[in-house]
Amino acid sequence: MFSLVSIFVLGVAAAAAIELPLGSVYHAPATHLVKPLLKTVEVEAPAHYDFSYSVHDDHTGDIKSQTESRKGDQVQGQYTLIDADGYQRIVDYTSDAHNGFNAVVRREPLGHKVIKAAPIPVAYAQPKLIATHAKLPLSLYH
Repeated sequence: MFSLVSIFVLGVAAAAAIELPLGSVYHAPATHLVKPLLKTVEVEAPAHYDFSYSVHDDHTGDIKSQTESRKGDQVQGQYTLIDADGYQRIVDYTSDAHNGFNAVVRREPLGHKVIKAAPIPVAYAQPKLIATHAKLPLSLYH
């Protein structure tokens, strides 16, 4: 009961504080200190980057590389990888606003075959048969 009364009193006090003018406590904002809002536009410099990476993992056979450079809206690059049939795939590409994306794909033999790991045989257990003449309790049916 005490909590209900205290909540009621707090509500009345809050309502009274909102309704009563604050008089000398509140001052209107000084208009001479307000600066006009100006929208600033940042001019972006043209994009320019060069990057490259390569992977050569003899254990997994993962051999690939990529290089790319960009100057403004023009991008050019190349990536290579070893296909499963032992050929090296080389992709040279360019991209710009006028011609779009263009790629030239070449395949070159490496001179040796890629060695694949032999699959490991997996043994599966034979499934057990459940007797069909046995009646299941009704509690197992949904």
